[in-house]
Amino acid sequence: MTKAPETPAELAADLQDERIIRDEGLGGAVRAFGRRVRGGDLGSLPVVIGLVVIWVVFQILNPNFLSANNLVNLTLQCAAIGTISIGIVLVLLLGQIDLSVGSVSGVAAAILGVGFTQLHWPLWLTVIVAILAGSAIGLLYGFLFTRFGVPSFVITLAGLLGFLGLQLWILGANSSINIPYDSWIVKFAQQWFLPPWAAYALAVIAAGGMFFSDFRRNVRRRNAGLSEGSMAVVAIKAALLLVGLCISVWYLSTDRGTGAMFLFFVVLVIVMNFFLTRTRWGRSVFAVGGSVEAARRAGIRVNRVFISVFILCSTFAAVGGLLAAARLASVGAGSGGTDTNLNAIAAAVIGGTSLFGGRGSAWSALLGILVIQSISNGLTLLNLDSSYRFMITGAVLLLAVIIDSLSRRSRASHGQA
Repeated sequence: MTKAPETPAELAADLQDERIIRDEGLGGAVRAFGRRVRGGDLGSLPVVIGLVVIWVVFQILNPNFLSANNLVNLTLQCAAIGTISIGIVLVLLLGQIDLSVGSVSGVAAAILGVGFTQLHWPLWLTVIVAILAGSAIGLLYGFLFTRFGVPSFVITLAGLLGFLGLQLWILGANSSINIPYDSWIVKFAQQWFLPPWAAYALAVIAAGGMFFSDFRRNVRRRNAGLSEGSMAVVAIKAALLLVGLCISVWYLSTDRGTGAMFLFFVVLVIVMNFFLTRTRWGRSVFAVGGSVEAARRAGIRVNRVFISVFILCSTFAAVGGLLAAARLASVGAGSGGTDTNLNAIAAAVIGGTSLFGGRGSAWSALLGILVIQSISNGLTLLNLDSSYRFMITGAVLLLAVIIDSLSRRSRASHGQA
């Protein structure tokens, strides 16, 4: 879990952990992890445990849940809302909210349907226009927030209503528009799967990238005279990732394989995680989320950070709307409905992003949407209606917020100690 700039007590604890890991290797890493958990720094541990429990329960209730066919469907179901949730993670890191992502995704889907099928624009141009429309909406939000100080809750609530109206206006009298199945965007969302060799190659690249990134980090810290992590731990992490990815690729390949749309979503998560953790902009986001005034005094251009995040959030909403439309091969008044907002926000929070700002990760979108879609998918297999899904998802969301509040309280008490 990536977090806000550390307090002196947290920084001292981190340096102590790094010395333990360096001097004691794997055993030290385990003990340092235990100390962090006891101190309230739970990271992604609760959501990972919760996901495992959900999968075990549904597998017991229906042996088809963990079948390769169902897991391929589950991954494809995650991509659209998960992409929207990446943007929600960004605004939550600033301690803000965007309630209009569903309506923005609906506007993008409406532009796709009308522009491609009725106005006969080239598909690539239609996609670009839809994404730019989302970016423009985010720019408007950022301007209103930074120029007039209107709370993001109010701005985006107005956007929810206003852009829902814009979506209906774009659609006109069309209650539903079908997108041709032979269009590349529909094939991308429904029919394109990676051949096994390509999926295995990407697994090797991902594990190698993790190893190289951690190795370079250790080298930079050594050159700067700082303590560095254990190379044994770095190698073990990369090896475990490679084994896990290869097993996943093998199992999914016994059915259709790894969907191109799900891979696209994962790549977006990786890219945003890189920008959040390895760039000045990302550090600025966490700094502003931790304390706006402290970030301003540190020379960070706070308004630019807010505007850029609102733009990215609405852009991700537009991309998610296009993926959802392509997945269904249709667009209508129900595109980007109420469930879209609720699930995107819930995924970010359940995945581990704090509602209080300053703590979270792009990976929260992936973990959170896996939890939500696993619940929905499992209940569907059990032939239970959506009422159970809403109640269970609401309970899981409440539990995630409670855990976040308790961990914040634990970190505060340990910091004072």
